[in-house]
Amino acid sequence: MSTYIGKQTHSCKICGSAFSQKCNLKTHMLTHTDEKPHSCQVCGTKFSHKNSLKRHMFTHTGEKPYVCKVCSTAFSWKESLNIHMFTHTGEKPHSCEVCASKFSMKSHLKTHMLKHTGEKPFSCEVCGYRFYRNSDVKRHMLIHTGEKHHSCDVCGSAFSHKSLLKTHLLKHTGEKPYACQACSKTFSQKIILKRHMFTHTDEKPHSCDVCGSTFSKESNLKTHMLTHTGEKPYTCQVCGTAFSLKNSLKRHMFTHTGEKPYSCQVCSTAFAHEFSLKIHMFTHTGEKPYSCEVCSSTFTQKSQLKTHMLIHKGEKPHSCEVCGTRFSIKSDLKRHMFTHTGEKPYSCEVCDRTFTRKSHIKNHMFTHTGEKPYSCDVCGLRFSRKSNIKKHMFTHTGEKPHSCEVCGSAFSQKSILKTHLLKHLNGKK
Repeated sequence: MSTYIGKQTHSCKICGSAFSQKCNLKTHMLTHTDEKPHSCQVCGTKFSHKNSLKRHMFTHTGEKPYVCKVCSTAFSWKESLNIHMFTHTGEKPHSCEVCASKFSMKSHLKTHMLKHTGEKPFSCEVCGYRFYRNSDVKRHMLIHTGEKHHSCDVCGSAFSHKSLLKTHLLKHTGEKPYACQACSKTFSQKIILKRHMFTHTDEKPHSCDVCGSTFSKESNLKTHMLTHTGEKPYTCQVCGTAFSLKNSLKRHMFTHTGEKPYSCQVCSTAFAHEFSLKIHMFTHTGEKPYSCEVCSSTFTQKSQLKTHMLIHKGEKPHSCEVCGTRFSIKSDLKRHMFTHTGEKPYSCEVCDRTFTRKSHIKNHMFTHTGEKPYSCDVCGLRFSRKSNIKKHMFTHTGEKPHSCEVCGSAFSQKSILKTHLLKHLNGKK
């Protein structure tokens, strides 16, 4: 049996779309005029088509006349049921000609194509931010209005989107329905699992047009771009310090409030930042997950490894404006500046002695407490400083790493070599 398709004799003079019936062309014209003659008597929402109003009324009545025969899920609209059926069949009939991605709906493919063209046809009237989809603009507008219709029945937290509430509820249930097939780690959100997968593939699909740096997340690329623009849109209202990231400002506020919400369950030490607690935990586990491929040195933080690599490269990007001395690490330059200013910001509460480094005052405190936390594995001798035990070990190994350039004599400690060099300066052999 063949289906007769009428001639599309009625065409739109604006966009060229053609229709077989004049009434369909008339309805289509409303998309160009923005005319919405059909309004909902319950909430006042207006629609271009009568059928759209009819479907909208189901949101008020709660009626879901279309039921899935496989799993009994009910829908207000037939189109929603048709799309839902793809979850059972796995069918994705619409494929992208550029990257071969497949979609269950033609509209999804159409939206996807905008990523290849870079086109963002929908813009926010308040801030001008542009989007691929009109629905994204609607959701974005809630940021400006502050409207939060969806609230949690457990703790009362309110959310602008139903999806955010759904994700939030997983915190109460502890449910993590998305599992990684590579390492079995589970996640509460599908998007977090997707980002996690980059740790296995090392894939970084988002690249910076300025310096070529690549990132696994688009949000990380956006954050990185601020390093090129120098933009710091978030300002502390207490001290005026500006930040590139909202989270950085949030963390900074703890310095004013003194709040330390993250506690170690082993030793009860409290931290202002969750990241600081995570790093602290390595002191208990002894774990150093980041290792140098050149010398096998291990580190607790990725940033420490990155800084360490500058030593092998010989790169010293930070220079002193006073004397020109260059440093691999910015913190070393900061400490070096104390030699010019004479500043010693860390003072002992017992004897008022001052120090340029926090670590120095920590070691100094052992002179008051008598504590010697570092012990030699060979002879059991104890020391107040870790550096002292390192020097002490030379007495067991016989190692003398410091040699005199004048006479070739070798010494176990740098200070002994320094004393020895005075003999040459005074004309003694």
